[in-house]
Amino acid sequence: MTLEGRNILSVSLIQTDIVWENIEANLCHIENLIEAHRKPSHIYILPETFSTGFTMRTEPFSENECGQSVQWMKKQAAKLGAMMIGGIIYGSDGRFFNRLYWITPSGIEGHYDKRHLFRMGREQEHYSPGKERKIISYRGFNILPQICYDIRFPVFSRNRNDYDVIIYIANWPSARQPVWNLLLKARAVENQCYVLGVNRTGRDGEGIDHEGGTSVINPMGEKLAGLGNQPGILYHEIDLKEIWHFRNKFPVLIDADNFMIDLN
Repeated sequence: MTLEGRNILSVSLIQTDIVWENIEANLCHIENLIEAHRKPSHIYILPETFSTGFTMRTEPFSENECGQSVQWMKKQAAKLGAMMIGGIIYGSDGRFFNRLYWITPSGIEGHYDKRHLFRMGREQEHYSPGKERKIISYRGFNILPQICYDIRFPVFSRNRNDYDVIIYIANWPSARQPVWNLLLKARAVENQCYVLGVNRTGRDGEGIDHEGGTSVINPMGEKLAGLGNQPGILYHEIDLKEIWHFRNKFPVLIDADNFMIDLN
């Protein structure tokens, strides 16, 4: 979208209190939030495992691309004329992945499987790690999709001059909320990009509390917008030319170190 000669990406970050292991209830609740929002956006972003919560019961709640959650995302993308981004439990041939999908009105465009599995929650015992770093290209913007615990590993998300925005979808607990707030800003500053952090609220089925903190951070590390600890939708517009202007004025990435990442 171009407004007054600017390349604008409008985003709606959906912060929801996820009903534990209840796909139908979560889809209904999110749909009601979107309908009440009434602010058209180019991208709608949902939390990690938005339809089940961060459960380790992978087999009974895993889906494939024909599953209820993905089909719902496809329906919403077509209805809204926008891209939907969100995470589910994906299962195939006895293996399970914490998977982020991006879906446009035309259908599924791609997916990213969580690379760094949260061993303190035994995630590595139930899920397989992803093997690829992905970039979403949409409306002139390049976007790096990441999931929750990935935020602690800056090498994996290091900007190679190949993206403008990082998205972190999460089920980040309130016990470490200050860390979430700090790392969102750190990833924005070191990569000279916008960071969109989308977290859940409420208590999950393991008794773990979450207080949201869904935020938009600019390349200078400034929090431009945020939600508290209640369900809701955060709307914001990102100007691509502002990113380019800042990088040209303060070209840190030119001096970045070259390195290779082993994803085996």
